[in-house]
Amino acid sequence: MSTHDPDILRIAGREVPVVTVNTVVVGTGSAGFCAADRLWEFGQHDVVMVTDKIGAGTSRNAGSDKQTYYKMTLSGHDGDSVREMAQTLFAGGAMDGDNALVEAALSARGFLRLCELGVPFPQNRFGEFIGYKTDHDPRRRATSVGPYTSRSMVEQLEKKVARNGTRIFDDCRVVDVIVHDGAVAGLLVLRTDVRVTGDRSPFLLFRCTNLVYATGGPAGMYATRVFPNGQWGASGAAYRAGVRGKNLTEWQFGLGSIKPRWNVSGTYMQVLPRFVSTDADGGDEREFLTETIPDYGRQLSMIFLKGYQWPFDIRKAASGSSLIDLLVYRETVLRGRRVFLDFRSNPMRADLEPGELSPEAREYLERAGVLFGTPIERLKHMNAPAYEFYLQKNPCVDLATELLEIDVCAQHNNGGLVVDAWWQSNIAGFFPVGEAGGAHGVYRPGGAALNSGQVGATRAAQFIAARREADPVAEASFVAVAEPVLAAAVGLVAQATARGAAGLRDNTGDLLRDVGELLSAKAGPVRSRESIQEALVQVHEWLAGYCDLVTADAGSRRAVNRTFLVRDILTTAYVYLSAMADYTTHGGRSRGSVLYTDQAGSLPVVGYGPGAADELDLPELFRFRLDGGELDGEIQEAAWFPGEGAGDPAGTAELTWRPVRPMPADDDFFENVWREYREHRNIF
Repeated sequence: MSTHDPDILRIAGREVPVVTVNTVVVGTGSAGFCAADRLWEFGQHDVVMVTDKIGAGTSRNAGSDKQTYYKMTLSGHDGDSVREMAQTLFAGGAMDGDNALVEAALSARGFLRLCELGVPFPQNRFGEFIGYKTDHDPRRRATSVGPYTSRSMVEQLEKKVARNGTRIFDDCRVVDVIVHDGAVAGLLVLRTDVRVTGDRSPFLLFRCTNLVYATGGPAGMYATRVFPNGQWGASGAAYRAGVRGKNLTEWQFGLGSIKPRWNVSGTYMQVLPRFVSTDADGGDEREFLTETIPDYGRQLSMIFLKGYQWPFDIRKAASGSSLIDLLVYRETVLRGRRVFLDFRSNPMRADLEPGELSPEAREYLERAGVLFGTPIERLKHMNAPAYEFYLQKNPCVDLATELLEIDVCAQHNNGGLVVDAWWQSNIAGFFPVGEAGGAHGVYRPGGAALNSGQVGATRAAQFIAARREADPVAEASFVAVAEPVLAAAVGLVAQATARGAAGLRDNTGDLLRDVGELLSAKAGPVRSRESIQEALVQVHEWLAGYCDLVTADAGSRRAVNRTFLVRDILTTAYVYLSAMADYTTHGGRSRGSVLYTDQAGSLPVVGYGPGAADELDLPELFRFRLDGGELDGEIQEAAWFPGEGAGDPAGTAELTWRPVRPMPADDDFFENVWREYREHRNIF
């Protein structure tokens, strides 16, 4: 097997190592490792992997109380089918029907493959893979191996890829995707373990036919996020190469602890912790939910519901459990206070009074045997590992004695880079998989993302092995197309480090922080046309003047790395903010996990049901109108075009709308399918 050692080529006046290979898989999360393994299994062994850090990323370091994997029902008496699961996914709104059908059709295949590799999904003594109902799920399709489902997936897939012998290039920051005649030609990366002041080239080029882009969501856009440290995304390079975006407005937000970063869903809410806020120094403690929800039974029942209605859902904000997210947002963003969960004491009263809970909450807690004591006593009884989890993290938090700081955090991007039914983008040979790919709609069942990553990776690998096996572009053609890309990267580093050498302070860390804080404040779970425009103006200014703004210490590998990372995040933020602005002018209103301020709308109300007509005393920022599904049949796509000549150096974003691709018609006459399968495996 080839070791894929680099050749040294002279490009842009520099000696640069170049690896020639059919396919580069970028990213070492569950989707990336799945793609690499599937390629090997399908017979395409000319593959390498590239990553900024093998141990980083969301798949390996994120999760929740019971991290969910969503697949077709494989147990019990409930009926299910591929088409029924596909319809559930498609009904989320603004989702292409072919993607929904493929994700349903391959769900069992992907799931059982993970089981065979050693992921310990639970089954009963008769071999049924049992399930439970998750959010936006009419069946019991969800399953889990606890808080580390995706980590277990990564670990087992990584072992398989290691057995295959696939080479991994670690410590590589994506700089640019290289395109030639509308197709992938290669990839430029910065080797973050090499100093720019040394004798070795800090740049590495890949000459390839295909890129499987498993870089995760663009987490670096937001400062207030539950994405783990080290998860940044690399979508900006894709946009600069001409890859289009899809459904970029559709983020998912929810309550998460911030030190350490973790979703506080499931049992953490069902044991009914007390919500308190403090000033910046930890003083002036207030039980702030009571200010807006003074009714004891209603408040505790809403807290309980946050366990499995965890994501912020604007449909539940008017009088349901997502009102809690808005009240946390008011404390942290609008009032500048800090919010904590207190598991040491019961909310509002010293003792739990089960008789005032909603029947749903009371019956659940009764069956769990926890209608007693304090939240921490209930947590230890109901789910001891959930308590022990925070004892094992860095920083360690003992929920029995300490408060747990939380906020409304960015958690997942339902949109992303465009994909077709084979997870190929509008650029031939470029396959975004996992969270980098925009396969989801406005809503998705909990755990659908893990299934989507395995399915997308499998489809991309199938297509590459069958239809994209050609050699990369000729060396001379590659050198010609790579030269301006490499020269621009070298020039950016030279300018940034020259300013550092002239005595200007390294500002890469400041820029990284500032863009995240700007997006969290202006384009997070609560947005308005005005706030989006304010953020867009600032990001445009940063991006347009970036070459003359960024300053890096040449002796710091981290600073040089951040020079490209910040540019990537700014490019992504510019495209995303442009998409948000266009959404509002297209008539878009509040939907999914986002509230768009609308002065013609209503504030959340007191109580439940049709009679709950009295608006709460809340900031006008929370006045909204529901989308009502009016744009469910349309998909917004975004493209970025570079500035030319004396034009705008920030480039321009172009937004278009199209109908969703419908659910494909049934094609199940066996003889026809079998004949076509024999001819070309139905891969086209």
